[in-house]
Amino acid sequence: MTATPRGRLGLAVRYATLVLMLVVMLGPIVWQFLTSIRGRTENVYDGVLPARPTLDNYVLVADSFPLLQYVGNTLIVAALAITSNMLFAAMGGYALSRAGWKGRRSVFTVLVATLMFPFESVMISMFLTVREMGLVDTLIGVWLPGAVSVLNIMIMRSAFLAVPKEVEESAVLDGAGEWTRFTRLFLPAAKGALAVVCITSFMGAWDDFLWPLLVLTDSDHYTLQLGLKSLAGATTTNDQRIIAAGAMAALLPIMLLFFALQRFFFKGVGEGAVKL
Repeated sequence: MTATPRGRLGLAVRYATLVLMLVVMLGPIVWQFLTSIRGRTENVYDGVLPARPTLDNYVLVADSFPLLQYVGNTLIVAALAITSNMLFAAMGGYALSRAGWKGRRSVFTVLVATLMFPFESVMISMFLTVREMGLVDTLIGVWLPGAVSVLNIMIMRSAFLAVPKEVEESAVLDGAGEWTRFTRLFLPAAKGALAVVCITSFMGAWDDFLWPLLVLTDSDHYTLQLGLKSLAGATTTNDQRIIAAGAMAALLPIMLLFFALQRFFFKGVGEGAVKL
């Protein structure tokens, strides 16, 4: 069927809008990358493309501060966050998706209500709790508040609700117990949602700045974002090229994880649509 002029105009507007959104979202990242590969003698704002691209700025980042140590600290926190969120969110989401126990809707309502409170409104009480536990200036103290996210629980709950009841009933008739149904039936059916939980947990731990800033005092325990702050504030390295190179180095693991799991991620976005 031949598209009408009005239909072609609408299609052109939609594509133009998508291109504009792409430029707005990727423009700063592209500019930052181009800045990171500019030569030492080039002006940062002299044109768009660097005249003599170089990777020397990335070498200077590694020489300016203990990059590998900060990356290692961040990976520890991120690994703990991914493991705990995938485990506890799956267990919590499964419990909330099962009917037959009193208070299920009340618990669900309370959990959803907590999403209305910003982190800044509870961070002082969280810091006092972590301090009383003796976990200040430790990586465990950085990880603990993000051990499980309510949003991840909601995502897993919705994914489990999407599993047909007939499939579960067949498993029950075959003699599968609760744990068997959870591990052999529901978890494999929610791989996409688990990928979403994995990516969001990693991004939350990798990009977190405010909470580590409150908890950590020893530079040996700094995460990457705190290290980048010290890099930007150092008088000897206050160079936009080096700062941009450090930011790109911090962005690369997130991009790699997303591209590795994107097939499951987009599937999980549909599975994990929150159902009330």
